[in-house]
Amino acid sequence: MIIAFILFCVGLFILVKGASLMVDGSSGLALRFKISPIVIGLTIVAFGTSAPELVVSMTGAFSGNTDLILGSIIGSCTANILLILGTAAAISPLAVKKNTVYKEVPMFFLAASVLSILGLQEVIDSGQQLPLIFGLNERVGVVSFSDGLILLSFFVIFLYYTFGLLKVSAPEPEDIEEKRHMSLPKDVVWIILGLVGLAYGSKLVVDNAAILARAIGVSDVFIGLTLVALGTSLPELAATAVAAFKKQTDLAVGNVVGSNIFNIFLILGLTSLITPLPLNGSIIFDILVMLIGTIALFIILFMFARHKIGRVEGVLMVIVYLAYITFDYLRDLGIISL
Repeated sequence: MIIAFILFCVGLFILVKGASLMVDGSSGLALRFKISPIVIGLTIVAFGTSAPELVVSMTGAFSGNTDLILGSIIGSCTANILLILGTAAAISPLAVKKNTVYKEVPMFFLAASVLSILGLQEVIDSGQQLPLIFGLNERVGVVSFSDGLILLSFFVIFLYYTFGLLKVSAPEPEDIEEKRHMSLPKDVVWIILGLVGLAYGSKLVVDNAAILARAIGVSDVFIGLTLVALGTSLPELAATAVAAFKKQTDLAVGNVVGSNIFNIFLILGLTSLITPLPLNGSIIFDILVMLIGTIALFIILFMFARHKIGRVEGVLMVIVYLAYITFDYLRDLGIISL
C-alpha cells in the first residue's frame, strides 16, 4: 500500500511536468510555423493525451476484455467534458473562439451522438424502454466491425477538416514575436519529453491507483469505468489545466475536444475492427451521461452568445462529475440500482 501510494504520487508529478512541457513545446511550435494553437490542440496534443486510452483499448481488444474498453473510453470522455473542462474553467474562464464554438465543438457532439446511435441501434430498433434496461447486465447492443468502419470514416473527415484550418487560422503577430527566442529543436524536444512523461506518468498513476482501489474493496468493473477512465484522462486534465493556467485557452479547449474525437472515432473505431464491443444494459446509463454532458457544454457555449465557460459553470461541471462518480460507486456496491 505504501509503495503503491508513493509510486502514485511520483506518477502524478511526472504527469504534470510532462503536460507543462507538452503545452510549452506545442504552443511554441504552432506560433513558429504560424499555426493556430487550436490546430495543434486538436492534433498533436489531443493524440498525445489520448495515448493512454489507445494502449488500454488495444490491450483490452486483444485480451477480449471489452468491458474495460467501453468503460475506459466512455468514462474518459465524460471526465474530459465535465471534470477537465470544468477544472480548467475554474482555474481560468475559458473564452472560446467563434470558430471553435460553431465547428470543433459540433464535431465533438457528432462523435458522441454517432457512438450513442451505433451502440444503441438494437435498442432503438426493438423499441425497448431505456429506463427498464439500465440495470441489466445482459447484452443490449454492440459496436460492430461495420460500426468501426463508420467511426474511422468520420475520423478521416475530422482530419481533413482540421488540416483545412491551417489555411484559415493563424496566431496573433505579437504572439509570434514573443516566441522567436525559442529554438525549434527545443520545442520538438519538449513535445517528445512531454509525450513520454504523459504516457509513463499515467501508467504509474493507473497501475498504482488500481492497487489502492482493490485494497479498499472496489470491484474491477468500477475500476474500469471510473478509475481507469479517470487515470487515462489524467494527461488531458494535466495538459488542459496547465494550458488554462498559462492562458492558452484555445490549446486547452482544442485538447479536450480533439481528445474525445480521437477516443470515439479513432480508438473505438480501431478496437471494434479487432473485436466486437458488446454493450450491457448498465453501461447505457453511462453513454447517456456522456451525451448529456456534451449537450450541456453546447448550451453553456451558446448561452447569450458569449462563447465562454466561466468559473461558476466550471465548478458546477466538476460537482456534477463528482456526483456521477459517487452514483457509480453506490451502484457498484448495490446500494442504488436503476
